[in-house]
This record gives sequence, C-alpha cells and structure tokens, in this order.
Amino acid sequence: MSVTSRYRDAWESFWHEASGDRGAVFWDAEPTLTAGRHLAHFEPHLTEPALPLIDLGCGNGTQTRYFAERFPHVVGADLSAAALGHARHADPAGLAAYRQLDAADKAEAETLHAELGDANVYVRGVLHQCEPDDRQPLADALAVLLGARGRAFLVEPSQAAKTVLMGLAQGPAGPPAKLAPVLRHGLTPAAVPDEAVPEYLRAAGLTVLASGELPLVTTEYTPDGTRIELPSTWMVAGRAGDRADGSSLD
Repeated sequence: MSVTSRYRDAWESFWHEASGDRGAVFWDAEPTLTAGRHLAHFEPHLTEPALPLIDLGCGNGTQTRYFAERFPHVVGADLSAAALGHARHADPAGLAAYRQLDAADKAEAETLHAELGDANVYVRGVLHQCEPDDRQPLADALAVLLGARGRAFLVEPSQAAKTVLMGLAQGPAGPPAKLAPVLRHGLTPAAVPDEAVPEYLRAAGLTVLASGELPLVTTEYTPDGTRIELPSTWMVAGRAGDRADGSSLD
C-alpha cells in the first residue's frame, strides 16, 4: 500500500511553504543536539557501519548532511519532493544522495533495497506522524531496507509529548510560530501509543536490541526563553535472531 493522497498533500504543502532557512522548521534542531546525540546510542549497535545509511524522512536534510560527514554512503529519503528540494539546495557539494520514497509502500522499499543492498536506517519522528493504517506498512518497509545485516535507530515522541504539544497549541497566545504550520497543514504529532512502536517492529520481523529515553529537541522556545523539548523514546532494531553484537541467538 502507499500513503493517502491527503497525507502526501499535507507534507507537500508544508514543505512548499517552509522557509529554506536552517532552524525555521519546528524539529530542525542542530545536529549536535539531535543526530549527534542519537548516534552515540546507535553506533555501538552498528555491526556493519560501512553499509549505506538511509535517513528516512530526511525533510530538508539537516541531519542527513551530518551523517554524510561521518559515513561513506548516505541517502536522504522523504515522501515530499519539496522537502528534497530544500535538502539538495542546502547540500551543493552533494555530500549525500536524495531519494523520493513512500516509506509505506513496500514495493518502493524493495526497489531501493535492490539498488543499495542492506542498509542502516535512521528514523527520527516519522512513525508518530503517520496515519494509523500506514504504521505497520512503514515498519514492514523498514525491515526490507535493513535486510539481514542492517540496523535501525528510531526515535519517536512519547505519549507524554502530546500533552506538551497540546498545552503549547492551546496557550493564550495560540501555538508557537513554528508549531502553527504543523497543525495548520493537518499533521498530527505524537499520535502513536508508546507500547505500539515495538509491536510494529516485532510484527515486521525485527527485534528491539536496545532502547531508552531522550528529549527530542526542537527549534522553538517558550515565552520565557526556554527551549521546547519533547519527551521521546529511542530504539535500535534489527532482524529477529540477531544480538546487538551481530552474533546469532541460535
């Protein structure tokens, strides 16, 4: 299956409207506060760090470029052509490759896997934005991209983040400037129950190898100048039957 046209159009219109300026988007925090922190938890579980690294849901490519300075072959993949336009514009040296991908379409994932082979995959805040019927297909496609050897790092806002976001959206002054476009375009952050994420992975044939909690840093601030951070959960996943060190459980 593939995502609904409503969902695709919502992201396309969001990224068409978004400024190309760094940090202009709510979640576009600098990599040292996002991908860098995540990589510290991900790298110990990369049994094959030389595999291609896919930044799934790369948006405007801020984190993709960070990875491209650290891994030999990095691909930023996103549903939105407008997002990829921002990503390519911000990467004139072509540090990474960019690919339009409907991550809920297993056939598209199979095509990319046929080109790249097994890959490590970074997924930051994608599942929680998906419509309910797209979540399991996305996990299934993730398993296709990993193949037998890849590892995935997922970080998703926890259910507690929804309380934070709704509090911000319903404040007396209305939602903060960078959160307003997310809501206006009909995107629904933090909609996935915490316990559902490992279940989607398990149903896709993946095993959670490690997990923990980290704040998901945003580019927005409260009126008193405090940076908004959302509670989030991270997981490293790989093929069922593998340990984090690459040895078999059998």
